[in-house]
Amino acid sequence: MENLLGLLRIRVQRGINLAVRDSLSSSDPYVVVTFGEQKLKSRVVDNNLNPEWNDALTLSVKDLDVPITLRVYDKDILTSDDKMGDAEIDIKPYVECVRGGLENQPNGFEVKKIQPSETNCLAEESICVWEGGKIVQEMRLRLRNVECGEVVIQLEWIDLQGSEAMSTA
Repeated sequence: MENLLGLLRIRVQRGINLAVRDSLSSSDPYVVVTFGEQKLKSRVVDNNLNPEWNDALTLSVKDLDVPITLRVYDKDILTSDDKMGDAEIDIKPYVECVRGGLENQPNGFEVKKIQPSETNCLAEESICVWEGGKIVQEMRLRLRNVECGEVVIQLEWIDLQGSEAMSTA
């Protein structure tokens, strides 16, 4: 685990108005998060265009410049899974908040607001918040390469003892 900066927990919370990919006016969506060589998958939610996953996927972070990609698929049994869109997760604003070294703030304290732009996939303003002794960021991501759909995730940084300090990353 050389050069490990820490762990990033991505809580894949829910999908909103996902694209129809099955003939029954529905889909069986799941999410794949890719970060370098790491590839993690949520569970499949059957027949639902507004699925509630609430799955926690944890990535090992060595390089903050490697993009994190989220892809949504429709699970199929007899054919290959259908693509339902993708988004890139920009963790740099979140990491800046974590590096800020805030401690002992009241729950709900807003650390930083991030606005949607052409360089991120945010569907609405995202806020880094002090919650339960740590900084978390909820993001509503607009899916690209599809006619509709959004995915809500939450980021949480996990420091590791013996890992390279975040301040030197």
